Amino acid sequence: MEATRRHKFPDNAAFPISEPPLKFLDTAALNALSEQAQLSPRLRANRNLHEELSDPVQRLAIAMEPDTLVVPHRHPHTWELLYPLRGRFVVLHFDEAGMVTARTVLGEDSSVLENPTGAWHAVLSLDSGGVIFEVKRGPYLPLAEADQAAWATGRSAAELNAWYAVAQVGERLT
Repeated sequence: MEATRRHKFPDNAAFPISEPPLKFLDTAALNALSEQAQLSPRLRANRNLHEELSDPVQRLAIAMEPDTLVVPHRHPHTWELLYPLRGRFVVLHFDEAGMVTARTVLGEDSSVLENPTGAWHAVLSLDSGGVIFEVKRGPYLPLAEADQAAWATGRSAAELNAWYAVAQVGERLT
């Protein structure tokens, strides 16, 4: 359905003005996205609101199940804004050696978090059906090997997620 807006002019005539279609994430869309994640081998699914991977701003909802693997990583070209739409998410920040420098639970301690450009971080979904909204500068760039934490390489999702769940500031994965 095309959205129209009516403007009143001096003679009170109304003229429809065509607009781009609205983009929204309602409960049904979040439910469908969560179901996709549950059926995915990665236990994750996303719905992009941006049109192209080359768009200057990337906007997407990501459904994440608690057992999905998010290896500690960084985005050297952009900040990253995270907002929980449903559920709770542990967000950990690390120094170069893998020491936890900050811990936040989105949906509990905090409502919105912005990861600074180049900050090492990882995310853990605490709740089945969790959906987080992410905004970052585009274009989309796949993570380079240098932007995935070497100290976490070869670790299983179970091992990393168990540690993410309890890791505190000042601790390092052993």
